[in-house]
Amino acid sequence: MHKNKEKLIKRLKIIGGQIKGIEEMIENDKYCIDIITQTSAIKQALSSVEDVLMENHLNTCVVHQIHKGKQTIAVDEVLKVYKLKRK
Repeated sequence: MHKNKEKLIKRLKIIGGQIKGIEEMIENDKYCIDIITQTSAIKQALSSVEDVLMENHLNTCVVHQIHKGKQTIAVDEVLKVYKLKRK
């Protein structure tokens, strides 16, 4: 996580700015399609953050759990996230 931490925090700050921008767009009665375009960009950005976090989790936590004989916990966590992503 350490190598990605700064990158993730930077990306989340950018996403926070994008959300603030959407608030302003709504307050200023901007064109609906322009607002939807921005919300879609935010969803994609959050998805990329999730991808980095999941890759890190698989490469560290899951591997560690498997080495400790806790395969069931590892599989359950991955399935939980998979089900959340499908909603």
